[in-house]
Amino acid sequence: MTTRERYKKVINFEKPDRVPFFEFCPYWGLTVDRWREEGLPDYVKTHKDFADYFGLDFCDDFTLPFFTNDCPQLPEGQHLLEMDEKAYDEIRRYIFPEDAISSRLKYIEYLAKTQQDGTPVSLSGFGFFWFPRMLMGIEPHLYSFYDAPELYHRICQDHIEWMLNCMDQLFEFFIPDGFTMSEDMSYNLGPMLSEDMFDEFLLPYYLQVSAKLKEHNVLFSIDSDGQLEPMIPWLKRGGVGGVYPLERNAGVDINRIRANHPDIVMLSGFNKLDMSGSPEEIEAECQRILPALKAGGYIPSCDHQTPPAVSLENYKLYVKLLREYCIKACE
Repeated sequence: MTTRERYKKVINFEKPDRVPFFEFCPYWGLTVDRWREEGLPDYVKTHKDFADYFGLDFCDDFTLPFFTNDCPQLPEGQHLLEMDEKAYDEIRRYIFPEDAISSRLKYIEYLAKTQQDGTPVSLSGFGFFWFPRMLMGIEPHLYSFYDAPELYHRICQDHIEWMLNCMDQLFEFFIPDGFTMSEDMSYNLGPMLSEDMFDEFLLPYYLQVSAKLKEHNVLFSIDSDGQLEPMIPWLKRGGVGGVYPLERNAGVDINRIRANHPDIVMLSGFNKLDMSGSPEEIEAECQRILPALKAGGYIPSCDHQTPPAVSLENYKLYVKLLREYCIKACE
């Protein structure tokens, strides 16, 4: 079976010959620096290079470009929007570029060919919690739900119209195997917003995204760090079918998610802190996730970026053991 065939079977809760496993998040620079000192060849540079070198499966991606090429580059800690309509009018020309698809046709054609050859290809972009925060900054963004609700909805309305138009254009070339929307709207104790606020400010736009994706049978996933389990019922109401990275250190339990939500696709979930432990600790983590692997609808990987505490030797052992358990889950 090709990687794409395995991927499609798992997200449809069918049994492949083995469960595929990817690293959905790139590696920290400090991690790569350490591995170079420990023998990682210099030619290993791209995400695909790393997958080939370690013997991982690979999933390619098209990321929607939310900013124009001439968007001002602000110093760290500064943001484009001062949380008022006038400021938004001034920056509007720098966001949601009209040529997001047409200017990238060569790469899109490459991805279409890659998909035909058996590699799953996903689409990704910022969500309706993440992107306003990028424009405003963390604290002003949280205040904006109360102080500037009309502006918030205006941004999201522009966002959804642009995103759906991008999808229409992209889908003429290929249909992605999944769409991931980055949100990061939970922390280690739970969501950063209430269910009522989710329903008012995010749900209307989620429903439009999910309706479009449903037309083409594309999995809609949300990327949110931290403890996202309380949000899963909200996300499902918005048409979301997948969640990740399922951080164990934030208290996320993939086996509990599977018991409570047998229909939700799970991605990642392998405790990154155990990857720097002993061989016994790495295997114990493989054993912890095995029930979820057997239950289906779960593709494992590190539950965020691999930290620099993980040696090259340990990472190779993690890949070896995880592959064995991905086979064992389908026996």
